[in-house]
Amino acid sequence: MDLDLAQLVLRIVVGGVFVAHGWNHGFGPGGLDGTTRWFESIGLRPARLHAAISAYLEIGAGVAILAGLLVPVAAAAGIGVMVTAYATVHRANGFFIFRDGYEYVLVLTTALTTLAMLGAGSWSLDAVLDIDLSGWAVGIGALGAGILGSVGMLTFCWRPPLDDEDA
Repeated sequence: MDLDLAQLVLRIVVGGVFVAHGWNHGFGPGGLDGTTRWFESIGLRPARLHAAISAYLEIGAGVAILAGLLVPVAAAAGIGVMVTAYATVHRANGFFIFRDGYEYVLVLTTALTTLAMLGAGSWSLDAVLDIDLSGWAVGIGALGAGILGSVGMLTFCWRPPLDDEDA
């Protein structure tokens, strides 16, 4: 029962963060237009498509995590978003988030991988539907799928802006 409670708490926090983050990308102060402009500035092409995918993928993955439905699949999607954020924005800024570093994406990626390993728990739709997706191989699989998805997308769709020195 303690593990089920821990899984539920982790799902609520991580799923809630992803829903809020995705909502902000799609419907926050700048809306999808603002996210599109930001994605354009960091070199994601086509920016509008990536802004929409990011917003709706984060919301969808967050809802699935909250509900405990196919958590490793949702975790892989979230990991892909975090790896992309790491590569495009946070990596160059060092560790600490107050300098726009990768601290935040590292913690979320680790939490998502852990959730994929642990599974959704007894208090989830996976349990109701008798779906048992858990274990270290599932967690490593979710991590690998997220990384591969991000690397594939970045390979074809990311054209980082040139620094003034490179222009």
